[in-house]
Amino acid sequence: MPGHDRKFLNRPFMLSKTRGIVLHSIHYNDKYDIVHIYTESFGRASYLIARQRGRKSRLSHALFMPLSIIEMEVEHQRTREMQRIREARICMPLNKIPAHPVKNCIALFLSEVLFRTVRAHESDAQLFDYLHNSVQWLEETDEGVANFHLVFLIQFVRYLGVYPNISSYRPGGYFDMLNGVFTTIPPEHGHYLDREESVVFSRLLRMNYANMALYGFSREERQRIIGRILEYYRIHIPDFPEIRSLAVMQSLFE
Repeated sequence: MPGHDRKFLNRPFMLSKTRGIVLHSIHYNDKYDIVHIYTESFGRASYLIARQRGRKSRLSHALFMPLSIIEMEVEHQRTREMQRIREARICMPLNKIPAHPVKNCIALFLSEVLFRTVRAHESDAQLFDYLHNSVQWLEETDEGVANFHLVFLIQFVRYLGVYPNISSYRPGGYFDMLNGVFTTIPPEHGHYLDREESVVFSRLLRMNYANMALYGFSREERQRIIGRILEYYRIHIPDFPEIRSLAVMQSLFE
């Protein structure tokens, strides 16, 4: 074994058990993948996973599908960029999401959004619970699925610290995306929703997973408002990119 590999493996680490939600995985080289996971104990962490296949593989790649919830025993060292997983198992089986075309597409879309937004390397119990409960809702619900990603995105901004001021809404007003409030006149800066969009947005702010099936949006309304929500993200989150999976997901609702 090369000297630098021995040094890497011999560094002190903390052996811990934690739950995690898979955000994204990429090929690192011929031998390893990198899996980005939001963990209950450490916040976001990156793990080096051997690409060995077959019986000798200690970690099945089926464990690391987008939004999979797993329980892991990990070697964690805060100063180390890549962590190691000793053991992992499925914590909550996902059967409907992979088999349902719309749910599967939503899972890919939301995991991409989370990969681009969740950056903290510190634990946040409330955020982890929100993500865990959201995945459970997506897996189990059969109603209102077309609205799921809208509810997820608008409720998720609570944990980013930029949730809109709902109490400021008045009929006929405009939503000021820069300041997160509704106003009676159009803001001068130009980052706002017009009256029609603001009405749709105010309806969205009243939605949750339990009542989302009661709200109907046309295809045009849904596509326009998702674009505006992502614009809100770009205004408030530095370097928030285009979400590549959006076009694929929107095509399913046409």
